[in-house]
Amino acid sequence: MKIEKQNIEPTAFELVKIPAGEIHLNDDRIKKKWSVNINEFYLSKYLVTQAFYFNVTGQSPSYFKGDNKPVESVSWIDAVQFCNQISLKEGLNPCYRIIGEGDKIEFDKDENGYRLPSEAEWQYACQANTNSIRYSELPEIAWYKENALNGTHDVGLKKPNEWGLYDMLGNVWEWCSDIYDEEVYGAYRIFRGGGWADEERSVMATNRRRSHPRAFKIDDLGFRIAKNVN
Repeated sequence: MKIEKQNIEPTAFELVKIPAGEIHLNDDRIKKKWSVNINEFYLSKYLVTQAFYFNVTGQSPSYFKGDNKPVESVSWIDAVQFCNQISLKEGLNPCYRIIGEGDKIEFDKDENGYRLPSEAEWQYACQANTNSIRYSELPEIAWYKENALNGTHDVGLKKPNEWGLYDMLGNVWEWCSDIYDEEVYGAYRIFRGGGWADEERSVMATNRRRSHPRAFKIDDLGFRIAKNVN
C-alpha cells in the first residue's frame, strides 16, 4: 500500500485528543494482568522530531541526523526535561520536579503542563479501539529491521492508526512516565513500541522494556508528549 508523504513542519507539533476508556495490560515476566481506566488526554500526533527538540532545548543529540527524523539518543531524564521546558515556554505548570541530577523525580500527574504518557495511555492510544498487537500490517505502519535500512526515517511516512497517530510502532521506541518495577529494578523506566533495529516479533503494542532513566541513551529510543485535558 502506498502512503502519501505528510507535509510536516519540522519544529511544529500537533496534539490528538484521545477518548476515555479502559486498557488491559500484561506482564509475562511476572505473569500479571491488570486493567487501567484511562481519562481523556492529548497525545502528540508524531514522535518528537529533531528540529522540534532543538527548537526547545538548543541540543542535537541524535545519531541519525535529519530535521523530521525522530529525536533519539535521549535519556528518560532528557525527555522529561524537554516536557518541562516546553511547558514553561507556553506558560504552563511543569509536571516534573527533578531533584539533584535526576536521582529523584516528583511527578504531578494533575498539572496542566506537558508530560510523557503513562504506559497504559501509550498502549491504549496505540491500539486505538482494537485489542490487537498491531493496528495494521506491520510493513504499512512501521519502520523495523526488514524495511528500515539500518536507521530512522522521517516521521509520518507510514500509515497512522485509527486515531491519527503516526509511528506508534517502529522507527524508535518511546519513553513512558512509569517506573517498571521499583522493588526489582529501582528507578528503571518503561519504553514501548519497538524500533528500526527490531525484528517483527518485537514490534508490538504489548511489548514492554525498561532501562535506567539517566544513563540509558540509544539510537532507537525517543519519545512523544502527552498532556491532560484541563
